[in-house]
Amino acid sequence: MRPVHVFKTDTGLRSNMGEKDGGHGITHRLDVLGFNCPVPVAKTREALEELNSGNVLEVLADDPETLQDMPLLIGRGPHNLLEVKKEEGEIRFVIEVKS
Repeated sequence: MRPVHVFKTDTGLRSNMGEKDGGHGITHRLDVLGFNCPVPVAKTREALEELNSGNVLEVLADDPETLQDMPLLIGRGPHNLLEVKKEEGEIRFVIEVKS
């Protein structure tokens, strides 16, 4: 299985879904495509702990469970879920990091 890493992005970099960051100023990307629960949520939690307030994390997943689990994770903390978009089997979450 491939490793999961958070990558720093340049503002406006295209996501795997073929679109720009939607004006959210995405600063980091976490690609958990191909991973099933609980990996996407666990790796997102780890990434949020490492990022600074004001960063914007884009998470790309394809496990349908993340549509329920990710909002629950974000709802338990100070972070803001800015966008959730499902397209062609991929799910894109945009999360503003708050401390």
